[in-house]
Amino acid sequence: MTRTNELKYTSVEICAGAGGQAVGLHNAGFRHVALIEIDKDACETLRANTEHSPEWGACKVIQADLREFDPVDLGLEPGDLDLLAGGVPCPPFSAAGKQLGRDDERDLFPTMLDMIDQLEPKAVMIENVRGLLDPKFADYRQEIIKRLESMGYEKCYWDILEAKDYGVPQLRPRAILVAMKPEYAQYFEHHKPAETRVITVGEALHDSMRERYDAVAGDVRAEYAFKRWYEKAQEGVAPTVVGGSKKHGGADLGPTRAKRAWGELGVCGMGVANEPHEMKDAERDLFAVAGPKLTVTQAALVQGFPADWKFSGRKTAAYRQVGNAFPPPVAQAVGNQIYAAFEAAARVRQA
Repeated sequence: MTRTNELKYTSVEICAGAGGQAVGLHNAGFRHVALIEIDKDACETLRANTEHSPEWGACKVIQADLREFDPVDLGLEPGDLDLLAGGVPCPPFSAAGKQLGRDDERDLFPTMLDMIDQLEPKAVMIENVRGLLDPKFADYRQEIIKRLESMGYEKCYWDILEAKDYGVPQLRPRAILVAMKPEYAQYFEHHKPAETRVITVGEALHDSMRERYDAVAGDVRAEYAFKRWYEKAQEGVAPTVVGGSKKHGGADLGPTRAKRAWGELGVCGMGVANEPHEMKDAERDLFAVAGPKLTVTQAALVQGFPADWKFSGRKTAAYRQVGNAFPPPVAQAVGNQIYAAFEAAARVRQA
């Protein structure tokens, strides 16, 4: 991933997680004022990647429960902020849960809408699971749109974007809502971003998997095992990478159906491997009958993170951050649309 625009417009992100959306929006040209996240390990990840970076240095990482956070603490006047973005918690709308929607205590849509009311950003971007667009939530979605309209925003689109259509080697549909003040919305493309080429798991992981097998080059099985994996991995994209809940056990690549899909790509889904410099058991990590297990770094590559984005915490905590992330290339594609609308509005003002 490379940055496509000059860092010109400001952004605040809620529920920032390990920074997937932040990376994408940064690459689209948004300079983050603050990243707000409740999870300690995810905040450490955000700090580790931003604090000493010249491009990210002014960004505050704030560990806070959004329901107890006062937007006044950001030091922004109403209307100063260009973009408020975030992925409010998914469980209230996920098909994997009870889909309680507004009745789920984890629903933070009302909290984010209150933040919008206080900060009055020029644009809003909210991502969530595709279940939010199910018919059963139609009334709730309409309430959200009416609240936004009452605050002076126009819906640009609320649609499902599939990660594989934007250079992410994974099936990961997400519901994306974009709303803008009318003076910017008139210049926004009122449709999903243009699709890009599909990248296979083999293409995305070739170099990192080569490195792992090179680390055990003295094992006569290494070259054959690599070639066997690569041949299968070139066949397509991965199933959805899942991070799981803190209430459940260690990291693996998901339920039975997902593990089967990973197996067809030459990957063993029964656990997560150690990084090459930490590997203690090559039999477990590289030479299982089903194929190699993925490292946290490789799972992050499948999510679309840049190779140099580092994840803090122990292996299971780091993998959970990766699995719960929003793919950066998808965020960048949407961010580019918002940036282009701002630029078009600015050109008209200057004419």
